[in-house]
Amino acid sequence: MDPGVETEFREFVVARSAALFRTAYLLTGDRHAAEDLVQSALAKTAARWGRLRDPGAVEGYVRRAMYHEQVSWWRRRSRVAEVAAEWLPEQAGGEHADAADLRLVMREALARLTPRQRTMLVLRYFEDLSETEIARLLGVRVGSVRSQIYRSLERLKQAAPELSAVRELG
Repeated sequence: MDPGVETEFREFVVARSAALFRTAYLLTGDRHAAEDLVQSALAKTAARWGRLRDPGAVEGYVRRAMYHEQVSWWRRRSRVAEVAAEWLPEQAGGEHADAADLRLVMREALARLTPRQRTMLVLRYFEDLSETEIARLLGVRVGSVRSQIYRSLERLKQAAPELSAVRELG
């Protein structure tokens, strides 16, 4: 990679790595797996950097690489996410404890979704992409995006009824 191109790539990584890590964490649910996912996607991007000059195309390429890498990982592992249930953490009082409990419920509910459903929710509600943008990014139809998001939300409601009760109170 020539020095000018390397500088452009480094600037992209510095500017977007935090957002990419957040997305990767939401896709994987694990900090270390998210770091690996971002590194893998950035390595693929670096190899094709010369062909990805449009800034919008670069961002989409990296996110698509992360999604495909995560789906491949799930297929290789073909395992069910495990949640420790032998003991409960000590409860601290107040709003902090309620927020922690809600995060645990949300994490467990998200772990029950398929990788595709979790990806659609992450892109729609955490990355704030429109259904059209998600469809373009992932190379699927808009109707597929809508149905995956609908099914995801339904599964979340079934998996964690506490979330619906909290949302109604708030």
